[in-house]
Amino acid sequence: MSSNQGKKRLTDGSEVGLLSKLTRTVSDSPIVAYTKRTASDATYVSKKLLKSTGKAAWIAGTTFLILVVPLIIEMDREQQFNDLELQQQSLLGAPPVVSAQK
Repeated sequence: MSSNQGKKRLTDGSEVGLLSKLTRTVSDSPIVAYTKRTASDATYVSKKLLKSTGKAAWIAGTTFLILVVPLIIEMDREQQFNDLELQQQSLLGAPPVVSAQK
């Protein structure tokens, strides 16, 4: 029986009117409008920053691939060539020549 009375209180017209009036007052408040505008501006800036960061990452990545990767490959090739020469010299019995490039 008491549960029915609780339901009647929630559906009472005066309380619903008070709740809707309070909700409308809060929604129309300048603080809420300012917060919404600030959130919208922050979202816009975040999207722009993310887009420009993506462009910067693309530029940095392609520059790395074009300039640095061939350099690394060439340095590795040179090191392999030096190791091969050192190995051939040691097989032929010549004293190993220590390079000064380390």
